[in-house]
Amino acid sequence: MKFNLFERLKKNPPLILGVSFAFLILIGALLLNLPLASANGKSVGFVNALFTSSSASCVTGLVIGNTRETWSFFGKLIILICIQIGGLGTMTLICLIYLFLKRRIGLSERIILKEQLNTHTLTGVVRLIRGLCLFTIAVEGVGAFLLSFRLIPVYGLKLGLGYSVFHAISAFCNAGFDLFGSSLLLFQSDLYVNLIIMALIIIGGLGFQVYIDIYEKKSFQKLSLHSKIVLETSLALVFFGGLAILILEWSNPETLGNKSVASKVLMAFFQSVTARTAGYNSVPIECMTPISSMVMIFLMFIGGSSGSTAGGLKTSTFMVILLTVLASVRGQEDVVWHKRKIGQETIRMAFVMFFIGVFLVLMTTFLLVLFENGENSFDLFYEAVSAFATVGLTRNITPSLSTASKIVISLTMFLGRVGPTTVALGLGRKAKKQRIHFAEGNIYIG
Repeated sequence: MKFNLFERLKKNPPLILGVSFAFLILIGALLLNLPLASANGKSVGFVNALFTSSSASCVTGLVIGNTRETWSFFGKLIILICIQIGGLGTMTLICLIYLFLKRRIGLSERIILKEQLNTHTLTGVVRLIRGLCLFTIAVEGVGAFLLSFRLIPVYGLKLGLGYSVFHAISAFCNAGFDLFGSSLLLFQSDLYVNLIIMALIIIGGLGFQVYIDIYEKKSFQKLSLHSKIVLETSLALVFFGGLAILILEWSNPETLGNKSVASKVLMAFFQSVTARTAGYNSVPIECMTPISSMVMIFLMFIGGSSGSTAGGLKTSTFMVILLTVLASVRGQEDVVWHKRKIGQETIRMAFVMFFIGVFLVLMTTFLLVLFENGENSFDLFYEAVSAFATVGLTRNITPSLSTASKIVISLTMFLGRVGPTTVALGLGRKAKKQRIHFAEGNIYIG
């Protein structure tokens, strides 16, 4: 029976991806529940451990309390391991173990890896994994090295080096966990630290496939349509998001109002970058105006890019939907960008993902409002979007959430990281080829 179940799982890549992430979360929760993981030597409780493990494994960043003060060195190490595995993907770790043990990676494992990496072919999947891991180590290593020049003088050699490694990994994996105690509020006007963290977030959020494409083509005109859309959309969202936050928060004394012009620009664009599922903040999120908070929600929901460490709807999905709407308004039959037609299957999947994403956010918000007795509804909506997009930004309500709400948020983070569409495809059965075609019916729209 067990053998048959395992074989059935191997034939269902989307489901096995979900199961592997769930297993990682469970192991992390069990370890974080130990008294050894807590700073005060007492267990934090299984629900809190599960919430933290879900947040770390799904590279979100929502926390039950100050990470530095809540967890021991062992607890912080478990959180960091969950972030790294969750950022790269569980199947990437399994592949690395296979390579270390010099075992052959079979066809079923390659299919699962293909699903996780969002590639269209099995060719070179193992080579891609090797490159991904080396690239990750290199970027995180450089990030930690650069951060150490600022953090070691402040915190000392041992602590400064540890903080540099932790935040380099957390930023690249778009996790948002910090050991400073107040995210990046202490460094909100520090151009050096902000630029390093922003660079790590952007690099982690674009997707490894884009870097391969850039390396091989070496010209924007020769890049694939996917890479062009990812780069253009990411740049546009960062620029217009930063500009909107700068204008809307310019006179707010609790955020940008009392800062210099240079600091205002830096802080506004940092928030625009980090809203793309990274979770760090250099201004008090709960003090931002409602309209700029809506801008943040919009950026969070879109998120990063496919095949990256980021979550959310994804930039390519958003762009496909936008281009389809524009083509429909203009009366165009085909959706075309950069002289390339976007296929109907891609368009259909984009709208499916959008609908599932919106539905999941609304359902999460509904349950949170229900369990929290209708208090702070806007803050709860913000929390729901942050959890779905695996961002980790909060309007300072996460620690005060009820047990039921924490469980709901944990499930939302899991679905947001694995992908609701992936889960739906994994649980559902493959549709049989339709042999009968029915007559078309008329429906009045609008």
